[in-house]
Amino acid sequence: MREAAGLEARRVSAPPVLKGRDGEGSVQVHQDDSLRIDGAKVFSVYGKGGIGKSTTSSNLSAAFAKLGKRVLQIGCDPKHDSTFTLTGSLVPTVIDILKDVDFHAEELRPEDFVFEGWGGVKCVEAGGPPAGTGCGGYVVGQTVKLLKQHHMLEDTDVVIFDVLGDVVCGGFAAPLQHADKAVIVTANDFDSIYAMNRIIAAVQAKSNNYKVRLAGCIANRSRDTDEVDRYCDRVGFKRIGHMPDVDALRRSRLKKKTLFEMPDEEDIVQCRAEYIRLAEALYNSTETQAPAPLPDREIFELLGFD
Repeated sequence: MREAAGLEARRVSAPPVLKGRDGEGSVQVHQDDSLRIDGAKVFSVYGKGGIGKSTTSSNLSAAFAKLGKRVLQIGCDPKHDSTFTLTGSLVPTVIDILKDVDFHAEELRPEDFVFEGWGGVKCVEAGGPPAGTGCGGYVVGQTVKLLKQHHMLEDTDVVIFDVLGDVVCGGFAAPLQHADKAVIVTANDFDSIYAMNRIIAAVQAKSNNYKVRLAGCIANRSRDTDEVDRYCDRVGFKRIGHMPDVDALRRSRLKKKTLFEMPDEEDIVQCRAEYIRLAEALYNSTETQAPAPLPDREIFELLGFD
């Protein structure tokens, strides 16, 4: 009987599909309206792989907490280290926990998959499907569904999705279906800005059907911002933050801490102040941006190769 129930629980009816509406030639699964996140401000953090999205997301979560906000951070990466510096450990993923109960979600309690991090930040690691199988979009959907079922989103002011890598498919783009604003983390180099250009295009496509809009970009681990600013001026985008290339950011990861738990060194104090300023700006801003991403040839001509 239990095996039959398990098979039934995993049997999913075909969801409605949007054909060609999220971008030219697109076939995307539409979000179930029952999974809409209401009452909280929702941000999705994107950027080139290894650019510092998790460090940025965790320090932003800590900054929001310092401002008195009730924060939930959702890591969307099989590596499940998004909330590492908030909790001080690698917490179990939603998918692993669901597998442990044979996908009988009704057997789970909130404390099984929601963990408290620094400053009271609620931390969830969605995880991902086994390598080469499945889709990250399904994992994100199941995570939000669980949070809704357990009423974990009702007492939350800010939700941050920390999303794996560049946007190259509907699975990576799934958090955009839930978000109010997308934030792009970049560095002052060609590859990071090229990835940002693609992410802008993805957000613009999703904005045809969802409320998500672009908030701006954060130059991270960069001494200068001239290339980022040149690109932003060209496409009509805005740099909303700058985190310099300081060793404190690297050391905080090694110590499993956010910058808000680190000693009051000059660099750390300055970075904390920038995260606080950025959190206030994101929470209070009603401004949205609609840049025009560049074709590949034009971005190469603008930033790189002759």
